[in-house]
Amino acid sequence: MYAIVEINGQQFKVEEGKKIFVNHIREAEEGQTVEFDKVLLVDNEGAITVGTPTVEGAKVVCEVINPLVKGEKVIVFKMKRRKDYRKKNGHRQQYTQVEIKSVIA
Repeated sequence: MYAIVEINGQQFKVEEGKKIFVNHIREAEEGQTVEFDKVLLVDNEGAITVGTPTVEGAKVVCEVINPLVKGEKVIVFKMKRRKDYRKKNGHRQQYTQVEIKSVIA
């Protein structure tokens, strides 16, 4: 059984026992249980249910493993040749690691 769920504006394919990185959830603490109810699609062993826009009564229960994980650094470099213009900037995206406990449909 798997589901497609929207978490913080992004869609994820989730299955029971799977660990995923989602965009940082500010109010999350380690060991806390989080529920997501924007389930867009549920596949229950071949029986596919597509929501309009979400599936009624379906939700995904997760446990927060690590509330703040930093991704790899991305370098942003801007330059205009012959104009003495250079800007170098870095960015590290923040994630929250969650483990899917159950998919309720």
